[in-house]
This record gives sequence, structure tokens and C-alpha cells, in this order.
Amino acid sequence: MKAIVCEQVDQLQLIEQDAPVLLPGTALVRMRRIGICGTDLHAYKGNQPFFVYPRVLGHELAGIVEQVDGQQNGIRIQPGDQVSVIPYIHCGECIACRYGKTNCCTDMKVMGVHIDGGMRELIVVPLTHLLVTNELTLDQTAVLEPLSIGAHAVRRAEVRAGETVLVIGSGPIGLGVMAFAKHRGARVIAMDIQDERLAFCKRWAKVDETVNALENAKEQLAQLTNDEFPTVVFDATGNARSMQDAFGFVAHGGKLVYVGLVKADLAFNDPEFHKREMTLLGSRNATMEDFAAVQQAVSSGSIDVESYITHRVPFAEMVDAFEGWLKPESKVIKAMVEL
Repeated sequence: MKAIVCEQVDQLQLIEQDAPVLLPGTALVRMRRIGICGTDLHAYKGNQPFFVYPRVLGHELAGIVEQVDGQQNGIRIQPGDQVSVIPYIHCGECIACRYGKTNCCTDMKVMGVHIDGGMRELIVVPLTHLLVTNELTLDQTAVLEPLSIGAHAVRRAEVRAGETVLVIGSGPIGLGVMAFAKHRGARVIAMDIQDERLAFCKRWAKVDETVNALENAKEQLAQLTNDEFPTVVFDATGNARSMQDAFGFVAHGGKLVYVGLVKADLAFNDPEFHKREMTLLGSRNATMEDFAAVQQAVSSGSIDVESYITHRVPFAEMVDAFEGWLKPESKVIKAMVEL
């Protein structure tokens, strides 16, 4: 079968691999859609802290089940089912897993990062990590994963109706945070350095206000909030400077949530942090609860997947297209690989 491997930094290659072997409690899934994520782009450029080369990328996945080996814990999945893959393979035994926080398992193996992902024709996945999506399209199924990361961050921050939320970064993850913060009834401000992306936030996520981070951002936020500032700030940039600057945007008693990940150390001013009794949170991956919530939102039509996906390419042409998606002029929001 064909697979695309990130051999080393700045090098993707289309290769032939042996088909995977079906194991007890797993399903053989034929890939039909693979979403391209910031994680893939960062791994390609050598900026992913948990990445080891060579690696098959891909963790935003939609496919069709071809074979099933047994059933497990009442999970009924049949050949022909359309499925989304939950790519976070957790141990089920560590302290995080025992407390239901499978998204930050101490022995986490994320497909496409720690172990090979789905950028190939066939994969074998534990039945526990498949979600049947027969009521959705393949495109909708593939984007459940990135949208679930945003939904998880909003749930973790306990966003309430009526409070003012700032989301920094308007990539696919940031857009998901905006959409689900709006879903909870929050007033949402989007911040980015590109006016065109901010306009997309208005159209797609229906944010209430936008702020260009290059144009006196703190002053703009002060004006929009009567000098009180947002009670929850999400940073989804994966940019160290942005993540440190975000401390200055949080209201007294507020929360700062890091959804993005950067391969660097971060520092902040402790007196400012302390006097505001600020809460600093990390938000990693998502859980089955988040996937189910996003599946329901997409199924109901409240999430516009068609506009979220801006670029498409056949699997055989992905290697040639990938480099171009890194350029700002490509205007990629979400790229989708089709098989």
C-alpha cells in the first residue's frame, strides 16, 4: 500500500509499505480523508517537540471500516461503517487515565506524532478509538478531531454565557475555540495579525469583535472591555512571543489557556500574575466526550465544515502541494487530502 512519510525535516516521501495486520479488538480502516494540521506543518519544519523521524503523519482522519476482529466493551462496529479516528492512544492505567483525563495520559501515543499516523491507504485502529459517523460526510468526519481540540479547551476553561473571551490565533484550532465559545453564549473577540483571517473569523465563527495584534492590541482590548479585559484568554498561536504577551490581556481573576504548543521555555512577570490571581491552564488534545459533543454540533448543522475546508488535493499529489501550504499567500485554513 502507499504511504507518505516525513523522513526528516523538510522531506516528505511517497513510499510503498506492507499492509497492516489486524489484531484482536481492532479494525482495519481504509482512509478516505486526511486533514492537514499545524502539528503536521510543525513536524515538517522541525518544530514539533514530541516528534521522532521518520514518521507517517496524519491524525485528522475519516475512513471506512473494511474488517473487524471481535467486539470490545459493547462497542459494535461493522465493515462498511464510516468512522472518525480518535488518534490519542492512551494506556488506561496511569493517574491521568484513572481520573478520566485520557487526553494527557503519561504514556500518550498520538498517531502521526509518537507513532505512525493515517497518511496511508490502510490503518489498524483499536475499536475503542473509533467513532461511527454514518450520518456525517467524510469531510465532516475528518474535522471532528481539530474541532474537538477547541471544544475541549472551552470546556476545560468552563466558559460561561455572557463573559468576554479572547481567542488569539485564527488557525483551525483557534477557529474551533471561537465557535464553541460562541456556542456557550460567550462574547468572543478574535485576535490575529492578518485582517483577512480576522474577516474569516467574523464570517465563519460569528465572533463579536476582532483585533489586529499589530495595532496597539492592548489598547483596543481595553476599549472593547471598558478597561476590564477578557475573563478568559485562549492562545492558539504556538508562538512564544504571543503566548507571553497574552498574560497582559487577562482580566483580574481571569484565566489564560494555552491551546497552542511551542518548542520553547516561557516566562512571565510573577507580581502581575499574582495580583490578578490569574489561572494558567494548558489544554491538550480531547476526550471522547469532546468528540461526541462536536459530532452532535456538526450533525445539527451549527458548524459550517464546507467553508472551514479551503484547500483539497488528491493523496498522490500531497507531497508536491505540502510546501506551498506553509506560505501565508496560500491562505490555507484547513487543507484536506482525498483518497
